[in-house]
Amino acid sequence: LINLMQLWAEAFKKAYPNVNIQIEAKGSSTAPPALMEGTAQLGPMSRKMKDSELEAVEKKHGFKPTAIGVALDSLAVYVHKDSPVEALSLTQVDGIFSSTRKMGGTNIATWGQVGVGGAWQNLPISLYGRNSASGTYGYFKKVALSKGDFKNSVKEQPGSAAVVNGITSDRSGVGYSGIGYITSGVKAVGISTQEGGTGFVPSYENVLSGKYPLGRMLYVYVLKKPNEPLPPVVTQFLTYVLSKKGQEVVVKDGYLPLTAGLADKQKKLLE
Repeated sequence: LINLMQLWAEAFKKAYPNVNIQIEAKGSSTAPPALMEGTAQLGPMSRKMKDSELEAVEKKHGFKPTAIGVALDSLAVYVHKDSPVEALSLTQVDGIFSSTRKMGGTNIATWGQVGVGGAWQNLPISLYGRNSASGTYGYFKKVALSKGDFKNSVKEQPGSAAVVNGITSDRSGVGYSGIGYITSGVKAVGISTQEGGTGFVPSYENVLSGKYPLGRMLYVYVLKKPNEPLPPVVTQFLTYVLSKKGQEVVVKDGYLPLTAGLADKQKKLLE
């Protein structure tokens, strides 16, 4: 969410030049403690808070934080632009990235094991991923690996752009990050929920319909006391984010905008 938050902040400060917005991007897991301790008013997260995080905030403040959905994302599985791989099943993705393989598949270490022939057949698969503080890491672990463990051979990167850059310079590379980070050096493969099933690409339509299995909501968490309004500046900022102009920024940054209906639902949470 770092790029989106910066773009939203820049646009908001043009309308309200006296507002000071400071942004830190250290991974989703740093948002709950920052909210809890009062060092942040907004907690951007690319995953939902865990029960333990919600409970910690509630213990400190007496109420749970409120999750405001601000954009849609499809978590893409990327390969090098020259790779012949067009689609993978979730079981294959698990076999590629996980040491525990809770999806029930086999260990996959070479591209030939996913049906690629020729010069690619015996090529070892090179893995790229995020560090454990990342919400993207947590979401991928939960959904794609069925809460299993990553292989030790995954090259953990400090940011999503670094994942894509790594694959761009590594023909045998595969990794995961938000669709907003796609470049001409990589391609996003289709993902199917079953072996031999149709692989759906991470498009807006497929995320909205639920056909793409790695679609997700991106959130900004706030501490909103029950039956009390948020501070006016926070309300105004989030109202802008959920407005047509704010959602145009989402599209500009390569992510997927909320539908009008979804945006209205989020606005009601601010009341």
